Amino acid sequence: MEYVYAALLLHAAGKEITEENLKAVLEAAGVTPDEARIKALVAALEGINIDEVIEKAAMPVAVAAAPAAAPATAEETPAQEEEEKEEEEEVSEEEALAGLGALFG
Repeated sequence: MEYVYAALLLHAAGKEITEENLKAVLEAAGVTPDEARIKALVAALEGINIDEVIEKAAMPVAVAAAPAAAPATAEETPAQEEEEKEEEEEVSEEEALAGLGALFG
């Protein structure tokens, strides 16, 4: 991630993102630069409009996230609705635990 951060710092400062500039920023931050990673990053960013990418990434997530549950129909009872909520919660907890396991495993 420090390589991407260095590229973003150069971009924010109005500097060209080159191998030499990335290497200088990384060394100033106390990171030992990996030439292959620097070359790969510079090649990957070639022709990319960073401002446009940042703008798209900063869009509110809430707009894209639509409610997952369908509206209740007259046929569903409150008990059925409660069961569905419990199942969703169980899945959420299982996913959360799996994610935490990946951090330590």
